[in-house]
Amino acid sequence: MIDLDGNATNSGSNPVVNNSLDNSGNNALDCPNINPSINPSINPSINPDITYDLVLRQGRAIGVAEFAGQLVDVGIAGGKIVAIAPQLANAGAMEIPVEGQIISPPFVESHIHLDSALTSGEPRWNESGTLFEGIEIWGERKQSLTLEDIKDRAIAALKLQASQGVLFVRSHADVSEPQLLALQGLLEVQAAVKDWITLQLVAFPQDGIYSKPANRELIEEALRLGADVVGGIPHYELTRENGVQSVQRIFALAEQYDKLIDIHCDEIDDDQSRFLEVMVAQAIRTGMGSRVSASHTTAFGSYNNAYAFKLMGFLQRTNINFIANPLINITLQGRTDTYPKRRGVTRVKELWQQGQNVSLGNDCIQDPWYNFGTGSMLDVALMAVHVCQMTGRKEVEACYDMITVNGAKTLSIADYGLGVGKPANLIVLDAIDRFTAIQKRSVAKYVISQGKLISQTTPAQAHFQLS
Repeated sequence: MIDLDGNATNSGSNPVVNNSLDNSGNNALDCPNINPSINPSINPSINPDITYDLVLRQGRAIGVAEFAGQLVDVGIAGGKIVAIAPQLANAGAMEIPVEGQIISPPFVESHIHLDSALTSGEPRWNESGTLFEGIEIWGERKQSLTLEDIKDRAIAALKLQASQGVLFVRSHADVSEPQLLALQGLLEVQAAVKDWITLQLVAFPQDGIYSKPANRELIEEALRLGADVVGGIPHYELTRENGVQSVQRIFALAEQYDKLIDIHCDEIDDDQSRFLEVMVAQAIRTGMGSRVSASHTTAFGSYNNAYAFKLMGFLQRTNINFIANPLINITLQGRTDTYPKRRGVTRVKELWQQGQNVSLGNDCIQDPWYNFGTGSMLDVALMAVHVCQMTGRKEVEACYDMITVNGAKTLSIADYGLGVGKPANLIVLDAIDRFTAIQKRSVAKYVISQGKLISQTTPAQAHFQLS
């Protein structure tokens, strides 16, 4: 079992995790050869003189078209992938036998709130299960925030995710609090974990930009302090006019400070909440579409089709990214419905079919909005398969892409994926393909960040004692 520090506890048939990160989040790895008896007399590779730090032997490399359907070796040196071939002659200082399972780019967490992670029940439980009671409870919990509290919980959550193959994370930081403690804490975490996980931070005005006079300055100060992305929540502004104004302000700030945009947009069941159209208009006018993400957009699932299809047409003029959070959306939305009860998730399938970039996020891990969650991106993908009715084989594979390559596009990650010359960020899953990985919610057996093995998990085994 994985504890909240991302370390291993062996209980029954649960996976055993060997996490090589110390309590500060630093890499404390000093690994021996995993397979010291490798036979070095294999056919020569393209560069037979190279010395590898690490070699993955005989796996199925996801996204490497040249070797589709083949087993390959992956050679790593100096933190980069330096060779991919059916067989590499030279041994590595460390060798991992993949045994026909998949070697995948790492998972990407497109949307999470690390500042509130691991606080469920503090100071009270969200008994209604609604978004707005969660906001109220978080407003109370914010009063007792400290830098150490934020940092400790965030690093614990990141270790939990990293042990499950997540190496890129976009976290929102609440910047509605006057001292900006959440952002300051997460900026320190960002620096502390940079050697093993990439953390991108959103300046997120949880209470709205125009709900309080100070909030306009707070979000700009957050950008000056180093937030990577401008956030917003137009449907929670006091009026429709304030919501439109906030979207316009967000785009202006992004241009001024050269930042990405990620807006909590229309996260409500109200079919009249239509700030996505405002985002689309701003993206068309500014040409910033590929740098813009619309998170949640749950109201999109409540729009009448006549309006929705018109909006889909406008979306084809932009490269806006969409982020759905199916675990949370299916939980929070539809709370005021009797029957029929809405699923509360945006039109993931239709957006994907149209060619829009859609990625997925956990959103919450055990916080005032959601008492559950382990940070697993495969849990998120599996929920998307069900809630979005994407059960066809190609659709399931698309959901896997939504937690890998699509997420990388959302976060504007350079050099993502498996390829010679790219950073050696990859995972080995206990699965033979993308479909099986989601079907089994497969364990990340090995997690390699910047060329170093940072986590190793032994898949669970059941031992029957039947006579």
